[in-house]
Amino acid sequence: MLLLLLGAGAALFCLLDAWYLLRLPLAVLHARWLQPRQRDVLQEQSWPGLVLPSDLDWLLHMNNARYLREADLARCAHLARCGLFDALRALGGSLVLAASCARHRRPLRLFERFAVRTRLLGWDARAFYLEQRFVSPRQGFVCALLLCRLHVVGSSPGRLVQHLGQRQVDSPELPEEVQHWISYNEASSQKLRAESGLGINTKDE
Repeated sequence: MLLLLLGAGAALFCLLDAWYLLRLPLAVLHARWLQPRQRDVLQEQSWPGLVLPSDLDWLLHMNNARYLREADLARCAHLARCGLFDALRALGGSLVLAASCARHRRPLRLFERFAVRTRLLGWDARAFYLEQRFVSPRQGFVCALLLCRLHVVGSSPGRLVQHLGQRQVDSPELPEEVQHWISYNEASSQKLRAESGLGINTKDE
């Protein structure tokens, strides 16, 4: 029986990213129950991280895929703590990661601690835009920066924010570099639609 359980556990970790699947709900529960509620959706939040041996590439740096995974955990904790997950459930909506862009400035090394600082920059009719910074405690250096576009399905960003604040709230003006990034994404989508023979009015999901 013990060997069967050990084999099942080994298969789980080999076939699935079991450590990620375990950490994600724990991150949400920690943010929801063990941290104070953050009423301001625009307030930056911090998520701690540590580079483990399983995070390394051949150059002994944290590999590129791990940045996206840690950003995902920090983003979910952020959304849970500020109440957006509750608003989504109340309004029958869901979130889909529609686009992300990563910029790497300095590698994170084995057993180096870092913080993922997540901030909601604003929103439009379809999506939220977030910035996530990987910050080393050494001199507060920003080692990597991610931009994320989260599409709202079944509701809208404005309705979600209004549900949280019980009043209509306008989005802050998005930074210039984010507006350029949005324009790039739209141009790319139009090009892909044309290459696929789809109409120009066809929307990405």
